[in-house]
Formats: sequence, structure tokens, C-alpha cells
Amino acid sequence: MATCLITGANRGIGMAYCRQLQARGDRVIAVCRTASPELEQLGVRIEAGVDLTVEEAVADLVRRLEGLPLDVVILNAGVLERTSLERLDPASLRRQFELNAVAPLRLTQALLSQLHQGSKLALMSSRMGSIADNSSGGSYGYRMSKVALGMAGKSLAHDLRPRGIAVAILHPGLVSTRMTGFTSQGISAEEAVEGLLQRIDALSLENSGSFWHANGSVLPW
Repeated sequence: MATCLITGANRGIGMAYCRQLQARGDRVIAVCRTASPELEQLGVRIEAGVDLTVEEAVADLVRRLEGLPLDVVILNAGVLERTSLERLDPASLRRQFELNAVAPLRLTQALLSQLHQGSKLALMSSRMGSIADNSSGGSYGYRMSKVALGMAGKSLAHDLRPRGIAVAILHPGLVSTRMTGFTSQGISAEEAVEGLLQRIDALSLENSGSFWHANGSVLPW
């Protein structure tokens, strides 16, 4: 039984991670700002009231965990705000950078003493963080923040390798969640997480630092 911590766990992909990890017998720690009724019904350990962009909140979370060893950390919390060239909003750019790129790195550093040889770190990114795959432009804040997250993940893969900790940068596919406006073209969060967990299960030091689609294909940087 693995101990798994998931951020952004109160809905969507984060909730699906909690549900599937619990169903297979893993111990789940669900981190979120506000717990949802659906999350509370799962019966997993919930650490609510955590704003990952606030340093004091991260420190408080670490204190709550009391040095608990973590086998899998899934950094899923994120935000998408549409920012076009015509409607460029510097405050929006900063918000997306803080939550999508800075917060995962900060939390990883804060939890470092609770990771061990064999631990796995999964950063939830997006294909929109691929520079080579950008064929439509726009979405400046989201795209830029996910590129930054990819670079953080690649550096973490190098820096954590001597500790025996592997890192994956993951794209879930187009998923029908609140973030995507529940698009009819997307797959369900449950289907996405089935593929994502296969990638995490297959993660090792040999393939650490890879940028994967949930379906197993390697994405371009």
C-alpha cells in the first residue's frame, strides 16, 4: 500500500485520482483549499484550507503531515485563465505562474525530507506547455506557466535522481472538467486518470524527466 498525496483534490482530475488510488488500496491524502461533498464522502484523509501560493499555508501543511513518508506526490492543482494578446492581464499572468509553476516547486522543496528512495513525483502539466506543439497561439498565461512547470520538472528529475526519486511531467489529454468548460469533446476525468496512473506506475529513474501524454506517447518540448 502506497501513501499518495494529491493536490487540487476536491474535483475533476484530482478527485478521480483520489477515487482510483483509494479503490486500489492506497492511502490517500487529499490536499485542497476547500473540500467538496464528493471528496468528503470518499473517506480519505483530507487536508483542506491549503492555498499553495501562500508560503505559510505550505509550511502549515507540512506540519500537519508530521514527517509522514510519501511514496507518490501528484501535484495537480492548477488554474486556467484565458489571456489573449488583446486582453493581456499581467495580474492574471502572475496568478497562473504562482499556482501552475511556482507552487509545485515550492511544495516539492517543502516535502523533500518526506520523500525517499523509490518515491515518485508527478507534475500535472498540459500539451499547451509544449512550445513545438503550439499551433494556435493565445492563452499566454497558461501556456507560459506550463512551459515553466516543464522546466522545473526536468531540473527536478536531475536534482532528485541521486536521492532515488523519479519525476514525470504529465498531460491528461482533453478532459471534460470545469477547467475546460465541461467540453463535449473531452474524455472523462476517470478515463484520463486511468492512463495517468499507468504512466506513474511505469515511472522509474530510467525514464524520469519525460513529458508524457496519458496515452503513453512522449510529447515534444
